[in-house]
Amino acid sequence: MEVILNQDIDKIGKAGSVVKVKDGYGRNFLIPNRLAMPVTPGNLKKLEQEKQKKALMLESLKKDAEALKTKLSAVSLTLSSLAKEDEKLFGSISAHDIALALKEEGIEIDKSLIALSEPIKALGIYEVPVNLHPEVIAKLKVWVVKK
Repeated sequence: MEVILNQDIDKIGKAGSVVKVKDGYGRNFLIPNRLAMPVTPGNLKKLEQEKQKKALMLESLKKDAEALKTKLSAVSLTLSSLAKEDEKLFGSISAHDIALALKEEGIEIDKSLIALSEPIKALGIYEVPVNLHPEVIAKLKVWVVKK
């Protein structure tokens, strides 16, 4: 029996794929639990429409990410912090601090998108990567100066 999976199922397949399963498994488990639907011309057409809709949505998200990348490349953040004589900060500057500074500039970005490997702990100029989309990574220039 061939079915179209509605969800990812371990050892069987990913959502949206057409897979062959045993008749009893498909009829008694997958279809009643709405994990899959039978392969019919109507269901195949519906699957194709959903794939096209998803592709358009992903393309739209990528265009938005590209536009935000150009906006971020023009921005240079200056963050001031208390520092010791040897230019080490008393605290540290995290992704949360950078997200707040961007919000003050009028750009709202979730702090989880800011890819700091570790918090900034010294004065200087840093290029911080921002993962806007799996294919779009923006570089944000951050200046850390003494307060």
